[in-house]
Amino acid sequence: MPRGDLFPEIGPTETGYLPLSAGHIMYWEQVGNPRGQPVLFLHGGPGAGAGAVHRRFFDPAFWRIVVFDQRGAGRSRPLGNLVANTTPDLVEDIEVLRRHLGIERWLLFGGSWGSTLALAYAQAHPQRVSGCVLRGVFLGRPEEVAWFLDGLQAVFPDAHAAFLGFLPQAERHDVLGAYLRRLTHPDPAVHLPAARAWSIYEGSCSTLLPSPDTVAAFAQDRTALGLARIEAHYFAHALFLPPGGLLGGMHRIGHLPAEIVQGRYDMICPTRTAFDLAAAWPAARLTVISDAGHSALEPGIRRTLVAAVERFRHGR
Repeated sequence: MPRGDLFPEIGPTETGYLPLSAGHIMYWEQVGNPRGQPVLFLHGGPGAGAGAVHRRFFDPAFWRIVVFDQRGAGRSRPLGNLVANTTPDLVEDIEVLRRHLGIERWLLFGGSWGSTLALAYAQAHPQRVSGCVLRGVFLGRPEEVAWFLDGLQAVFPDAHAAFLGFLPQAERHDVLGAYLRRLTHPDPAVHLPAARAWSIYEGSCSTLLPSPDTVAAFAQDRTALGLARIEAHYFAHALFLPPGGLLGGMHRIGHLPAEIVQGRYDMICPTRTAFDLAAAWPAARLTVISDAGHSALEPGIRRTLVAAVERFRHGR
């Protein structure tokens, strides 16, 4: 798909690996202007990892762009490791990275699970956040997880049938448990097929129109394993969020400026969730894209995300 509305391809100015707790090692990179305004890109999943295209939402002449792979994901090591892999761990990892880079405050940019993590971090450290640009909002509530595992069949019965059909009939009463057992099995002959089935399901439902390129990207072994294993782990533990959920902590960040971008036909993270968040956030602006699904790279969403970042550049 043409992506002329994103900024041109660009490589990092600096990369590194940062030791974390419990043997995890974080991959991170900086892109753009080393003296620019800091912005942190938070990838989805959990477990999906970041890619080169994610650098392109930001003008590199203005922004000091920080990208990292969350523990267990992407280029961070070890891939798919679930030990000490929780939302509070990820929030602390962001603080470790911020201190390592000597950044006082940054703009948070995240979609899907990246929006969840942005909210969790901002609520824990509001003084370190200048604002948020969020897309495809996911609050990690039980009904949102249930929608992904089961409700999606109302719109994508074929993709859901393949997702369910991967499992033996006798185990389909507990889809999450059956997948998690396979995804955490030590034998690649067991966990990789399960990871591909899970990840292809998600990729197939992520765009308004069919996108074979999106599905193929989700099906790659490293992407699939990190995404499926970590996602199932987080789903099985209520996303490691506090009992009151993220909406219960909005009083901590309601004053922070925010742009929320949501595809009207987002089937992974339905639009109602973005409306619920916007209703609890006095300083947020919600923009609904009428011809888009979930993916950040759908034309209307990526154009609107770039415009939202530019508004922060110019003080909104």
